Amino acid sequence: MSADGIAESRAGWWTSVLGLFASSSTLVCCALPALLVTLGAGAALSSLVSVFPQVVWLSEHKVELFVLAGLAMAGSGWLQWRNRTAPCPTDPRLRDACLSTRRTSRRVFVFSLCVYAVGAWFAFVQPWLGD
Repeated sequence: MSADGIAESRAGWWTSVLGLFASSSTLVCCALPALLVTLGAGAALSSLVSVFPQVVWLSEHKVELFVLAGLAMAGSGWLQWRNRTAPCPTDPRLRDACLSTRRTSRRVFVFSLCVYAVGAWFAFVQPWLGD
């Protein structure tokens, strides 16, 4: 495998992790507070907000948060798509590591998409249904 191939593989993995963290922030801003209130744990939400006041800031800026997370997810998805047929080394150990990293990266990306969708549901759809 060339140095460019290794760098592309690492970039794909790191962008998947970035997408996961970006989509996780959508859960913190929107899904977690909604879940706590639904379960009748308003006091727990109050305690959470008093310990981590940034949750309120994230909720106030949810549109920007979702746009940035969506851009990170789009970049990650594009790199995943571009590297889907990238060559792996011929050495069996390195080839197995390459294929394993590729599968793990794809799983992290799909999980990130699910997390993003759940956050979007609670941020934008659920409040509209509640009216």
